[in-house]
This record gives sequence, C-alpha cells and structure tokens, in this order.
Amino acid sequence: MATYKVKVATGTDFLSGTIDSISLTIVGTQGESHKQLLNHFGRDFATGAVDEYTVQCQQDLGELIIIRLHKERYSFFPKNSWYCNYVQICAPNGRIYHFPAYQWMDGYETLALREATGKTTADDTLPILLEHRQEEIRAKQDFYHWRVFVPGLPNYVNIPSYHPPVRRNPNRPEWNGYVPGFPILINIKATRFLNSNLRYSFIKTASFFLRLGPMSLKLKLRGLLDCKRSWKRLKDIKKIFPAYKSVISEYVAEHWAEDSFFGYQYLNGINPGLIRRCTQIPDKFPVTDDMVAPFLGEGTCLQAELEKGNIYLADYRILEGISTVELNGHKQYQCAPLCLLHFGPEGNLMPIAIQLSQTPGPNSPIFLPSDSEWDWLLAKTWVRNAEFFCHEAISHLLGTHLIAEAFCLAVLRQLPMCHPLYKLLIPHTRYTVQINSIGRAILLNEEGLTDRGTSLGLKGFAELMVRALSEMTYDSFYLPNDFVERGVQDLPGYYYRDDCLAVWDALERYVTEIITYYYPCDAAVEGDPELQSWVQEIFKECLLGRESSGFPVCLRTVPELIRYVTIVIYTCSAKHSAVNAGQLEFTSWMPNFPSSMRNPPVQAKGLTTLETFLDTLPDVKTTCIILLVLWTLSREPDDKRTLGHFPDIHFVEDVPRRSMETFRQRLAQISHNIRQRNKCLPIPYYYLDPVLIENSISI
Repeated sequence: MATYKVKVATGTDFLSGTIDSISLTIVGTQGESHKQLLNHFGRDFATGAVDEYTVQCQQDLGELIIIRLHKERYSFFPKNSWYCNYVQICAPNGRIYHFPAYQWMDGYETLALREATGKTTADDTLPILLEHRQEEIRAKQDFYHWRVFVPGLPNYVNIPSYHPPVRRNPNRPEWNGYVPGFPILINIKATRFLNSNLRYSFIKTASFFLRLGPMSLKLKLRGLLDCKRSWKRLKDIKKIFPAYKSVISEYVAEHWAEDSFFGYQYLNGINPGLIRRCTQIPDKFPVTDDMVAPFLGEGTCLQAELEKGNIYLADYRILEGISTVELNGHKQYQCAPLCLLHFGPEGNLMPIAIQLSQTPGPNSPIFLPSDSEWDWLLAKTWVRNAEFFCHEAISHLLGTHLIAEAFCLAVLRQLPMCHPLYKLLIPHTRYTVQINSIGRAILLNEEGLTDRGTSLGLKGFAELMVRALSEMTYDSFYLPNDFVERGVQDLPGYYYRDDCLAVWDALERYVTEIITYYYPCDAAVEGDPELQSWVQEIFKECLLGRESSGFPVCLRTVPELIRYVTIVIYTCSAKHSAVNAGQLEFTSWMPNFPSSMRNPPVQAKGLTTLETFLDTLPDVKTTCIILLVLWTLSREPDDKRTLGHFPDIHFVEDVPRRSMETFRQRLAQISHNIRQRNKCLPIPYYYLDPVLIENSISI
C-alpha cells in the first residue's frame, strides 16, 4: 500500500471556487491509481483554498508524470465553474511533485496535467508524454483561432464561444463584427469560465466600467459632456479633474508653453522613441542658417551644430494625407509637421523651427521661436497634436497592445504548458486579451470613443496603424540598436534611454540564464519544432508575413533565441509602462496633447490670437471624452503583478528559480538607482521604475 498526500489549490479570483465533485487519478511510470473522489466534511475547493487529501494506492506508482482531474456533478446542484491553480503531491519516498494548472474547468470534464519539469520535445521519451503534449497543442489550436482585426493589422484571438452582437455597416466592412458597446461585459464574463489558459477576471472588467461609469456621469451632470463650444479660458480645463494632481501634471499645466519643456517631452515624455539625430537638413524642410542662427548661441552656425551632432529632427510624415472626420458638427483637421530641435550648452533640447506640412512653399511657412507668441505656440500645439496620434495609435495601441496580444496567442497555440518557453512567457500574457477586448468594445468600434474624440476617427486611426506596421522592423524592437540607429545613444538627460537600457540588461541576463539552462547548444534551438512553430506563427499572424520587417521565420542559435524572447517580454511589460503610465499626467492639461484640431493649419504668420488658439483646440465635449478615457486607462490595476513577481508556480527546477530571484534583486537595485536620481530632478522620471512596471499589459 502506498500513500500519497495531495494538495489542491483553488484560484483567488472572484468565483474561482466550485461545489462540483472533483476526483483525481495519478499516473506514474509504474502504474496508475484508481479514480478517487477528493472530499472532506464541509466545503471543498472554495475560492483561495488549499485543500489537503490522502490517496491510497495498491502499489508505488514510481515516478509521477501525469494526473487527471475529473470534474462531475455534485448531487442536484447546477454546473459550477472552477479555477484550479495547481495540484501538489507528496510521494511515499518524500519527493514532492508539482502539477501546474492555472486554468478554468467549466463543464463536466477531465483535465490532464503534466508534472512541472520544463521539457522540450527532445526531452520527452515516454510515449504517454509525447502524446499528451501533442494532444494539448491540438486542443488549444482547435479552441483558439486567429481572426482578422483590420486588414493590415496584427490578427487577434477568436474564441469559438465568444460571439459578440454584431452591427453590420456596408460602408465600413473592415469593422464589421465589432461590439458596439457595453454588451461585451456579458461575453467576457462567460468567456473567462472556459477551459483555457487565458486569464480573465470578472472583477477587473467590472472595476474598469465602474470607474468609467461614475466619472462619465459626474462630467455629464456638470454639463461638460454635452458642451460643444470652445473653452472660454485655458484655466477652465483644470476643472475636468479638479481633484487629480501629481507633481508632473502640475508641472505640465504650469510649463506646457515653454520651449524647454516642449523639447524635454521628446526625451522623457510618453512618446520618447521618435526623435533622431539630424546630420543633414532634408530638402522638404528648407531651414536656413539665417532663420535659426539666433537660437543656436554665439560663435556657431547651423552647419557646425549639424556636424557636432546637436541637431535633432521629429518627422511626422506618416500622418500625411490621412483623412479627418467631423466631431460635434464641426470639421476637424490634422497635419504632418516637421520639427527641428537643438541641444544647447545649457543642456536643454529646444525647438528651433517647425513646418506644418511635408511640402514647403508659401502656404507652409517655417515657424520660429522669434515669431509672435501665439503663432509659435500654435505651431508647437500642432506638433503636439501629431504626437497624440503617433503615441496613441503607433507607440501605445499598435506597438504594445496589439502586438503583445499576437505574441500571447502564438504562445497559447504553439507551446504546451511543459515547454520552458511557455513557463517563461506566460506571466507576461496575463489579462492582455481581456484588456484588449475591453478596448475593442469601448474604443475601437463604430461610434466608440476613438470615433467621438479624435480628429482622425476610427478609420483614420486604423489607417495610421496599418501604415506603421508596414514600416516596423525587427531591429527597432531591439532597443539597444534602436538608440544607436536614431543617433541618441549619448544624448544627455535622456532618462528614458538610461532606464530602458538598465531594465533591458536585467531582463536579457535573466532570459539568458533560463534559455541556456534548457538549450545547451544551437542544435537544441534549431531542432525544437514547437519553438519554430511559435516563431513562424508570430511572423505570419502578427507581422502578416512581411519579409521586409526582418522578423525571423526561424531561430537557429541560442543568442538569436535570447534576443527574440527578450524582445517579446520587454514589449509586453516595460515598453508598455513607458508609453502608458504617464498618459494622464502629460495629457490632463489638454493643450499639451490635443486629440483634435478644429481649424486648418495656419498658412501665414501673424494671424493667431488667443481667441483663434482656443477655437482651434478641441471643444469641451471632445476634451472630456478623451481625458475620461485616459483617466480610466491610467488607473492602478486592481490585481497588479510587478515585473519579476511570479506567484504562479511554473518553474520547479532550482536553476530557473534562482535566476528569478536574482532577476528580482537586479530590478530592486535599478529601482533604488532611479529613485535616488529622481531626488535631484525638477521633473522625476519614474515610468520605468521596476516597481511600477507590470509583468504584462493589463490596463
């Protein structure tokens, strides 16, 4: 007789527990136990519980390899879903086996779980284990399917039982199939109970809308959400969120019109990856030395500053020609500006010339700091409007959310739970599909908030993202190379770059330690069919098979795998934090980041006044809609897991678990360094402080 001591952990999320009957079968190399009901007097499998049981077998089962959890009806009670975290078994010889689950069991079904040791296909020799991993992949591919979001954008997850209400529009077929509004709440609640590795939280969804709803009502009761007129005074904009204040939001409201702060945002704002060093003035931007000499300092000239590497360019050509919409009965406008900046001896990056189109000419004057106050301020505001779209559509939505969702789905479809890469990557996919589903429900649908709050509207927003994806390259995702390629690797005061490289280095070292443990040589990488299928699927479904992207279709060496995995994890964690965490702080003062412009770009100097400036900015209603969205998206997640915090037990071997602890220590040191530096800065930069970075995109 052999006695096995069993622990079963139920999830802590709302409604994770069950009253259904749960039975267990244990499979070892020397035999298989009988199916045994796990039952105590009183409640079993309550939310957050770790229940202990004893299973008696006629003989020692040898090394444990698989268990089966059987979920069946209990008495006359209706079916009740269950989220199982893991099962832990102590064998008669004292060895403890861990079987991770971290998934829902919805119906009356059997779930087979493997012991947690990480193994590639080459590591499995037993037919039962090979069959299990093949069956797991087959089942997940049958369950998770790719679905076209917008032609030209990364595809996304299509779950068979998830059928949102559809409102067809023959004039916009590319958007057919999208949820027109809040009904997605019901679908998300239902979907989260499915037998899947996707992590959904009803409380997370509910809290999102509970934040959005009351704040919308407050703005409506104050008459702001129905007001279609211009702002009468700039200071009235502070009344939208009178209680919301931070060091940065107050600084922005006070210094937004200053050239030094305008330049600072290219380095440490919420879209800090745009500027590049300019070695030659482009023909389309005919800036002359006479124009900018007064702003370069004594004893120098434009050519000299170009040769010294002190001139930088922000080019918004990607916006050229994208159509705009009407908002609140008023036509909207956008432009594709060019902005030249100079890094001076005082250590500030200052704008020295702005052109509001890609085509020079008499109707496209070059604005200078010496122009009238309102001309120059309006020119900078047009640039900030272009920044809004490049940030929200490209850097934020496409560059993190949509690409991360494709990474997530490829992991689920191509890697079994026992695969080392699955164990390494799964913490960085948590809630990403859920938050994207919410985003598609309230932002990216007809008459959604993007349609009602931006001058590009839904169609223009999509077109901009399609253009951006068609130009994205693999090298740009490898950030150490990106800084060099843009010529900003030695630009002083670039705290985003410094923190980015520090976090990247810690992450790359962590990934290196894990990868080299499971892949001792290049042949192990090249010979892993599951790994190669994962890479191929990302290339096909995320980059849409575009070879010019440079994204690999296969990986042949250990260094290639390390780079690829580091890119994936960074994109799903720190990269999102850099472009998301400061949204409200930099945008609560709307003129610093306007989502629409109601007058066309000025074609002559000397015509702008305070009145025309206010008439060009978004009206009150549009301002409130956008700030309401950004306020909701900037709230602290209700169930946050910071980078390096991995409470779910996937790795059980000593080497990867030591690497995880070392990773946390490195991140703690980076956090300390950032906080010490920030004490001396007038504007602290903390968006890449590891204690504020989440493992995954969950907001």
